Amino acid sequence: MARQNINSVVITGNLTRDPELRTTPSGTSVCKLGVAVGERRKISGEWADYTNYFDVTVWAASAEACAQYLTKGSPVAVAGRLQWSRWETDGVARTKVDITAERVQFLSSRDDNKSNGGQQRQQQAQPEDSDVPPDTDGLTVPAGVPADQDIPF
Repeated sequence: MARQNINSVVITGNLTRDPELRTTPSGTSVCKLGVAVGERRKISGEWADYTNYFDVTVWAASAEACAQYLTKGSPVAVAGRLQWSRWETDGVARTKVDITAERVQFLSSRDDNKSNGGQQRQQQAQPEDSDVPPDTDGLTVPAGVPADQDIPF
C-alpha cells in the first residue's frame, strides 16, 4: 500500500512588510509576503511573548489581490504547504523553508474598518483555477474516521 504524505500548514498573523508583486517571464503573477505570528510561552513561571517569522509566496490572481488590498501590518490567515529550497552562495550551502499559499484570507479591510461602520469585513484571495496545485490533491478522509484520531507516526 502506498503511503500518502501530508504537507499542510495554516498560520494567522500580520504582514511584516508591504507585499512585493512580480511577474514571471511567462506572465504569471507572484507575490512575496512576510508574516509575523506571535505566541506566548510560560518559562520559569513567567509569561513571555515570542514571534515567528514566515516568508509566504502567493501565485496568480491571489497574488494580485494580495498586492492590491494588503499593506504592512495587515492581519491575514494563510493556508498552504511548506516548500524547502537549497542554494549556494560563495560556496556556502544555504537552505530555507517557505510557505506556498493555496489560500490567503484578509482579516480586515484595507481601510481598517473605517468605511464599514466598525464591522470587520473578510475578503479571501482564492482563485478557482490556481496555478499551484496542492500536494494533497485527491486526499480524502474515509467516512466514519473520527477527526481527532491519532496520526500513526
